Amino acid sequence: MNEREYVLTLSCPDSRGIVAAVANLLADHGCNITESQQYGDHFTGRFFLRTQFVAEAGPAGATAEDTLRGAFSALAHGFGGGPGGAFVEWDLQARDVRPRMLVMVSRFGHCLNDLLYRQRSGLLDIDIAAVVSNHPDLGFLADSYGVDFHHLPVTPETKGEQEARVLELVDRYDVDLVVLARYMQVLSERLCTKMSGRVINIHHSFLPSFKGARPYHQAHARGVKLIGATAHYVTADLDEGPIIEQEVSRVDHTHSPEQLTAIGRDLESVALARAVNWHAQRRVLLNGDKTVVFG
Repeated sequence: MNEREYVLTLSCPDSRGIVAAVANLLADHGCNITESQQYGDHFTGRFFLRTQFVAEAGPAGATAEDTLRGAFSALAHGFGGGPGGAFVEWDLQARDVRPRMLVMVSRFGHCLNDLLYRQRSGLLDIDIAAVVSNHPDLGFLADSYGVDFHHLPVTPETKGEQEARVLELVDRYDVDLVVLARYMQVLSERLCTKMSGRVINIHHSFLPSFKGARPYHQAHARGVKLIGATAHYVTADLDEGPIIEQEVSRVDHTHSPEQLTAIGRDLESVALARAVNWHAQRRVLLNGDKTVVFG
């Protein structure tokens, strides 16, 4: 049998019968559910669903997908709470269609190197289409993995022009996700709005502590016992975007700032890789200023 696997994600006002309606729709179309997770948020009144299923494919997989999209669109009307299902957000994607990622980096290469290695090793469900940097330093690293590298320097006076070129590359490479892998520049509100929910940043601390420069030196000066890293979606509010993943490690008074930095870089790489993979697998749903992560 010619089959294809899909992922359906859905967010809507919470009400009875949503899971049953989705399951019945899939059964009526000859689909088999292989994984399903759901969550109802009592505080926001929203319901979140991620369902993975197998469907019999038509020619080039298009017929079954088009039919399912039409069926889910009609179903959304009943869950919307507004005209035409206005408060429903849903998405249907085939699992064999890999998202494409643009990585932005400055001079610290540990997160970029980790992502490149994971992709080559088959550990990421996403393809790195290109690397962009405001410095030329890491061009050799992208080249060693056969990934296009674009040096786009930026100053306060040229930020608008530089970001316009970034958006051109997003279109050129058909990019689904932009990842700031220690990209030490603040994105403009215009770019954040245009790419809302499609930009992930790794923050070199356990937010909201120790923002700004030399965070591990700040942590050392305060005698912290935990250090960490935070992967989050980027918004116009600096480092305040919805958190996807955080990683921490215990430390003590014997650790120097340099040792904390080394530990922190490992934490950053792990947290960012998890966030990227979960996003690529469509396991992250936005819930206002928070996220629902179906691990």
